[in-house]
Amino acid sequence: MERKQEVSKAVIQRLPRYYRNICELKAEGVQRISSRSLAERMGLTASQIRQDFNCFGGFGQQGYGYNIDKLMEELGSILGLRAGRTAILLGAGNLGRALLNNFDFAASGFRLLCAFDANPELKGKEFGGYPVRSSDDLPSFIAAHKPDVAVLTIPRSHAPEIARELVDQGIRGLWNFTGEDLHLGGLGVPVENVHLSDSLMTLCHLVSTTEE
Repeated sequence: MERKQEVSKAVIQRLPRYYRNICELKAEGVQRISSRSLAERMGLTASQIRQDFNCFGGFGQQGYGYNIDKLMEELGSILGLRAGRTAILLGAGNLGRALLNNFDFAASGFRLLCAFDANPELKGKEFGGYPVRSSDDLPSFIAAHKPDVAVLTIPRSHAPEIARELVDQGIRGLWNFTGEDLHLGGLGVPVENVHLSDSLMTLCHLVSTTEE
């Protein structure tokens, strides 16, 4: 479905949450849901949901609500979950291994190909079923397999240099866990900078406000 207008980043950031809840509803056997019921489930307002969905043309019918299968299909298409995207992971340390062992990349629209690490002792090992390759093989692997996205769990100090090298080699997006904010918009490459501490500090503030 074509967008009716330029969509704000705030709306885009809510789409994965919508999709996750719709998938859960489908698993529960729900076939149809109203904007009010979906809003109650997600802690939003029905008006907010309708406004967000209208950015993409709207998906429901007045008096009928949203068909779960259709909504799941439409949201999945907007998010690009069926585009066959591929990813690689750089840095098989503790955080990298946690992602390899536990994170479902496929459910988020990506097929993870493998991991890379500079530590020669990790070469040939597998975590979560994904092989670890030498960092020396990275340029040739990218040239041969053309992955769309790189997941960065490398040391922070190396992040800016390696990020630009990856972009030069053809990587089209970065999921960045290094703690270093990367801004590559000028190169036309989107970056998601993930800071777990930001979320925890937000929670710390919210807990503090309840004590006042």
